Amino acid sequence: MPARVLVVDDILPNVKVLEAKLAAEYFEVATAMSGKEALALISASPPDLVLLDVMMPDMDGYEVCHRIKANPALSTIPVVMVTALSDAADRVRGLDAGAEDFLTKPVNDLALFARVRSLVRLKLMMDELRLREETSSQLGVLDPATVTEGKGLTRALVIDDGQIDCEVIKEALTDLAEVTMETDGDRGMQKAIEGDFDLILVSLHLRSTDGLRLASHLRATAQTRNASIVAIVRPGDTAQLVRALEMGVSDYIATPIDRYELSARARTQIRRKRYQDRLRTSYQMSVAMAVTDPLTGLHNRRYFVGHMDNLVGRANAGGRPVSVMMLDIDHFKRVNDTYRHAAGDEVLREFANRLRRGLRGIDLPGRYGGEEFAVAMPDTDRETAQMVAERLRRFIAEEPFTVSGGHSLPITASIGVASSTGDNDTSGAMLDRADKALYAAKEGGRNRVVVETVAAPVSA
Repeated sequence: MPARVLVVDDILPNVKVLEAKLAAEYFEVATAMSGKEALALISASPPDLVLLDVMMPDMDGYEVCHRIKANPALSTIPVVMVTALSDAADRVRGLDAGAEDFLTKPVNDLALFARVRSLVRLKLMMDELRLREETSSQLGVLDPATVTEGKGLTRALVIDDGQIDCEVIKEALTDLAEVTMETDGDRGMQKAIEGDFDLILVSLHLRSTDGLRLASHLRATAQTRNASIVAIVRPGDTAQLVRALEMGVSDYIATPIDRYELSARARTQIRRKRYQDRLRTSYQMSVAMAVTDPLTGLHNRRYFVGHMDNLVGRANAGGRPVSVMMLDIDHFKRVNDTYRHAAGDEVLREFANRLRRGLRGIDLPGRYGGEEFAVAMPDTDRETAQMVAERLRRFIAEEPFTVSGGHSLPITASIGVASSTGDNDTSGAMLDRADKALYAAKEGGRNRVVVETVAAPVSA
């Protein structure tokens, strides 16, 4: 399903132009002509991102942004201010109000769309973490109030070989973090891996290293992937900026660096990092408290069903669709009978590992019971679910499983897929439909994917 973007501007032609451009990029677009109308729409149906004009008669964009960010239920919605104002003071004021970005018209379309996609990806990830925390709370395994955001020392790493920029950066960050400076890209990467930094600023125009490649490595490396990464770009270098956003940098700032703007952006990134860390800690604590299967480390059936209840409830309320897979290891009894139960346990653990590696980041796998597994797929329609299931089936089957004694076992799985109907569906009904599709897959010869049969509409 496309991301939902709310465009807010009191000038109708501006609204229509942005609406047309975003629709052409496959976004779902809602519009508002005033701040009050925007707040009402956001409360009724929260979007994934708000593109907000600043100069409006009844309530300016600063106030609208402040009210969005002051509401805990709405505060994670990214806000991008798009305005004719161009002074650094206006930009800093917008960032201080909580906006994720402040773009001056005319805005380059490529840069705008890249920024929108980057922020939407972040929003969806945070929504998923919040939903998992909510699931844990409802199951009674965790009280979120007991998990606090980290208040310890913030550590920042700056990888830049421009002397003037480095001086400005250090001055801007001194009151916010303990700052480590590095001019060489390779040494900077090593320090980042070893240093547990919350904020990493990396120049995309290092003389010794490809800055884009460095930013990509920082985002992909396990020790640094959760840090807030801010790219330092040259003004007007849209191509570099777009590529950096597509690689997953958290934010950017253009040279020559304004210390007040950098300070505002850094504060936003530090706040978000602490909030994300709290959500991850909450999730990890809940998982550790009796909601995982001890053999495979996946979520157990109790947690999985509760999570599906939340996902289906959200879909029924007008949200995005949800799909579910049911998977069964083919001929698993033969493994236990031939190689004994210890080998069967090894197969179950490796099967769980392949689920983790073969799924998308938003998917949630669980052990449903015995050799049966399930996967919850939020924001996923039937066609996409079928594609993911088929790719996962091949990933499981393409390489034999090795168990103790050096035995190499060809393991396959049968998979059934069901998707929400949006018509007062329930998780129980979805799991039942997926289980019937799984049975059809096994009856049809195993090692295959079967999608639930959708009844054709009755003609009048």
